[in-house]
Amino acid sequence: MRRFSLIGRLGANDKDPVTLVQKDSASAEIQFVNDDGHLEFGIGQALDQLTKLGLTPTENALDLVFVAAMINAADTRVSRQKNAQDGWTREIDLYVPVSAPSVWSGCSSLIEGLLKFLTGDRWRIMFRGRPNKMSSLIKAAGVLPLSGITEVSLFSGGLDSLIGAIDLLKAGKKPLLVSHYWDGETAKAQKYLLARLTKKYGKESYKLMRVRLGFGSKNLNTGGTENTQRGRSFLFYSLASLAASSLGAGATVNVPENGLIALNVPLEPSRLGALSTRTAHPYFMARMNELLNRIGLGVKLQNRYRHMTKGEMAQSCADSAFLKAIVEHSMSCSSPAKARYMGLSPRHCGYCVPCLIRRASIAKGIQGKDPTLYVFPDLHAQNMRTNKAEGEHIRSFQMMIERIQARPDLADILVHKPGPLVDAPGEISQYADVFRRGIFEVAELLEGVTCKPD
Repeated sequence: MRRFSLIGRLGANDKDPVTLVQKDSASAEIQFVNDDGHLEFGIGQALDQLTKLGLTPTENALDLVFVAAMINAADTRVSRQKNAQDGWTREIDLYVPVSAPSVWSGCSSLIEGLLKFLTGDRWRIMFRGRPNKMSSLIKAAGVLPLSGITEVSLFSGGLDSLIGAIDLLKAGKKPLLVSHYWDGETAKAQKYLLARLTKKYGKESYKLMRVRLGFGSKNLNTGGTENTQRGRSFLFYSLASLAASSLGAGATVNVPENGLIALNVPLEPSRLGALSTRTAHPYFMARMNELLNRIGLGVKLQNRYRHMTKGEMAQSCADSAFLKAIVEHSMSCSSPAKARYMGLSPRHCGYCVPCLIRRASIAKGIQGKDPTLYVFPDLHAQNMRTNKAEGEHIRSFQMMIERIQARPDLADILVHKPGPLVDAPGEISQYADVFRRGIFEVAELLEGVTCKPD
């Protein structure tokens, strides 16, 4: 195992030496400002888009994006295989330039804790002041701010975020949709769905901040890459909070995510660590809200769908006919590019956990033939091999289904496995109930599907 230290820099004049906490750690620098003085890695792109909308975010919100970008850089460019002694846990130090170090230094332990919960790694976050010439990077918008924007809503291109956007637009809201992308399939889904939303509801029905933020080998050469990307939601929430900070105190960021995925109860004990994501878990969202309060943004993340299954979200969508017409273009698969290994164009695999929950939700909430293109279009057409990827997740679901069918009360215990539910004790029974209903939703999909080794 070796510790990695990443140092953020703001411009050519930001040359002050940074004393590493662990001197023998591998280190690399990230230069956020190019030779023209423009912010790199999509951050300048985000600010430019807000400026065109007449919106001016706060410096602390921009600092949050610097923190998030460095987390994303470490999370995607520091290989677990090469750097984790146990094959999973990495040790990472970040040195982040911020506008108000005294404010941020008091948040170090909070951020380190929520990142450990989110990614399973050991993080240390150190803050230093920005260089004098970079102390203020936010420029006031030169145009009048748009009126009528009611809230911010995450728009990933997935089915849940699509339902969230439709529900807001149908209710007459005017959301500022925030999208982040890096890979081509996510970008393609977002662009198509946004075009359809515009055609359906009008070009003034919503506004958009869409950001490509990520780090390739030319930006950060650490000798490896990492595909797990457990920290991506910190980046997504931070970009949305940047946008929301420009709407003033009390702004809301909608995180449309069904309760089954938000909880992400491990289907079997082996999935508790490496295979269990926590991107919208109530505990993580609560800690993010605590961080947003501490840095003075006055912004709140909320998930209105946390007590609904994905099928219930689809079933109750405010414009079900429109959803049915475009649902095939939303992207839920954890890795659509892997279809290329089978000689196919990128598409939903149909057998990963997100795909199975998606298929079950479409069967329940939209009904009729599922128009989505899958690698395995019919799960009943062959034996799904448990010693291969296509059968592993299905069998895990089947085992959980058997447990919950035999003892429905197990849900009351299992919902605590992924993380604490201490922030909303009055909702624990609702979380247990949505987990049960979500499992039974998938059970209907998998009725009669056979799984066994070759």
